[in-house]
Amino acid sequence: MCGIHGVAAVNRDLRFTVANVEAMGNITVHRGPDDSGMYVDERAIIAMRRLSIIDVSGGHQPITNHDESIWVVCNGEIYNFQILREQLKADGAVFKTSSDTEVILHLYERHGLDFVTQLEGMFGFAIWDRPRKRLVIGRDRLGIKPVYYSVADGNLMFASELKSILELPGVNAELNRAALTEYLKLGYVPAPHSMIDGVKKLPPATLLICENGELRQHTYWKLTQNISSMSDAQWCERFREELKASVNGQMVSDVPLGAFLSGGIDSSAVVACMAANSSRPVKTFSIGFGNASGGQYYNELPYARQIAEQFGTEHQEIVVEPQVVDLMPRLLWHMDEPIADTAFVTTYLVSEFARRDVTVILSGVGGDELFGGYRRYLGDYYLRAVNWMPSGIRRGLLKHVVNQLPADRHSPLMNLSRYAKAVLESSELSFEQRYKGYVSAMETGAVEALLAEPSNGADTLDEAFARFTDGDGVNRMMQLDLVTQMPDDLLMLTDKMSMAASLECRVPLLDERMVELGMSMPGEQKIRGRELKSIMKRALEPMLPKNILYRKKRGFGAPMGAWFKHELKPMMEHLLSADTIERRGLFKPSVVASMIEEHTSSQADRTDELMALINLEIWSRMYLDGRSHVDVNDELKQVM
Repeated sequence: MCGIHGVAAVNRDLRFTVANVEAMGNITVHRGPDDSGMYVDERAIIAMRRLSIIDVSGGHQPITNHDESIWVVCNGEIYNFQILREQLKADGAVFKTSSDTEVILHLYERHGLDFVTQLEGMFGFAIWDRPRKRLVIGRDRLGIKPVYYSVADGNLMFASELKSILELPGVNAELNRAALTEYLKLGYVPAPHSMIDGVKKLPPATLLICENGELRQHTYWKLTQNISSMSDAQWCERFREELKASVNGQMVSDVPLGAFLSGGIDSSAVVACMAANSSRPVKTFSIGFGNASGGQYYNELPYARQIAEQFGTEHQEIVVEPQVVDLMPRLLWHMDEPIADTAFVTTYLVSEFARRDVTVILSGVGGDELFGGYRRYLGDYYLRAVNWMPSGIRRGLLKHVVNQLPADRHSPLMNLSRYAKAVLESSELSFEQRYKGYVSAMETGAVEALLAEPSNGADTLDEAFARFTDGDGVNRMMQLDLVTQMPDDLLMLTDKMSMAASLECRVPLLDERMVELGMSMPGEQKIRGRELKSIMKRALEPMLPKNILYRKKRGFGAPMGAWFKHELKPMMEHLLSADTIERRGLFKPSVVASMIEEHTSSQADRTDELMALINLEIWSRMYLDGRSHVDVNDELKQVM
């Protein structure tokens, strides 16, 4: 696991120096505290920071071929590198190291740009082909590892983190207005946008090729459905086989390894497979919440302990209180872009906690999107029930009654009324409109009402809808999740927050074999009636207790919405005061004030909207105003 960065001439001379590229690496030393390396050419400089995982002593990067004509740097892991290595050796390749990165080099020599289709893993890489004067930058299929890039004055700049590009001379940090609109709608910034104008994210499964004075992109893989017909028993057997193979394949490491354990189905399944494949107790790490507002509703430590005891893990726990707000400026600096998902806080805290004992961690990210774990996937089921009612009752009396109920995501009853409101509001909408309602942090109309100036730019979800038009509603939603929210929200925060703690996080449920399995399973077998993850639960019954498999799902975020009403209210009011909003000039102060009032009075749950605005303001103070995260943190401490 590393951070890569570099520059290349596109159609002008290279205008950056070795010192410039060193600065790119110095600001991301957290990604690779163990080692650094650089290759310098008159047309390109590629470099990296290394967190040593495989071939600790011999895997220094950049790695070159026998005549030093081709060089490579890579962030991530190639899980099938041992199989590829043996195939390449049989074909005459001579390896200098035991590193998985060297496999990329020899594959490229033999297969050219098509080599990337043979890689299984998570990666962001850069290859400099000196004879062809060609730079190839690539990102893995699902976007587990990030890659940013920018083009200006005939030069290409790239890095694992946006802040590296901002270290280069002539790159100015200016707000991307189109990205702002998308961020407000979704709660994250979708690729290819970034929140900084002129800097882009390379989409997943994409190569960026710089050659002959031109840049071009090539998509080398697409997510597709290939539905198969099998019995429940056959699906269960195949699920267990693929899960065990995926987890076992991602346990390869020359440094200490552990697992995040939330007590939910996904992480518990990963731990079960790890325990079966390990000769020593698995190290597990969990996070919970104390007695502050909303804490007990989110706390899952008892379930994590149950799994830890069942599989005899070396288990450790950390309890979080609202004072973690002290971390938010630093964490948003690490994130590079604002995000409304509260999981970025909990992911960092458990990552920092785990890093004291391990260097590699396995996570359960991905099970919900592949096998039907989100409540929004039940939308069609509930809509069928709602649509049985006469339209007059549905549109009139029932909607009026439900809208009078308080809404809050941090208590069971008010969370139910929040969901009932969402179902009724979407009952007469199209599939596309319903999906937007399910995943949006803020509705389009609310965004337009909030913005001080009219928005512009394309709608990311509309573009995704055009890509996925086939299949049942459940699988179509899962495909949309896998190409939007998954890479640009969940996987982005997982990478940034684990690497902030210099921890490599692997996601076996998103292994290639698991993705293929998920995309071949019919939606009606993933979800039966109101039962989410139906096949997955049945497949895991021989491995996990029923109270773990069949209890209600909890998210991995923090109870920020409850804290905004109590412990964090002073911070919220400071960051979103009328004076602050007017000075920033992006939003209408009266609309922000209404959001705060509706949330604090429980008229509506505005957690996502308020989290989006608060984190945007904190991020802006650092990235747009040029203040340090320490300075912003000191300011927030004074108002708490």
